[in-house]
Amino acid sequence: MNWFKARLIGYGFLLGTAGVKLLTSEEAKKLYTSVTAAGMRVADEVLKTVQDVRESCDDIAADAKSYNEELRKQADERKIREARALIESLGKKEA
Repeated sequence: MNWFKARLIGYGFLLGTAGVKLLTSEEAKKLYTSVTAAGMRVADEVLKTVQDVRESCDDIAADAKSYNEELRKQADERKIREARALIESLGKKEA
């Protein structure tokens, strides 16, 4: 084996060991905690927004249902008026 390659392997091992020490240091843990907490806050805000959108959609659906019921009621009333007018007109023709 070449000494150059052996040194590179040794340097890689030292660098890896130093990297593990760096990644497990208190400062790194504080950073991980901070990033995780920020992610959790974002998730909470997203869930709140989703809940607000759901409530808004429920309100819109209820309004649409009420609107359709009102339209059906108006159509039924119109049909009744038209039927009465037809009956009255037939009654006048017979008299």
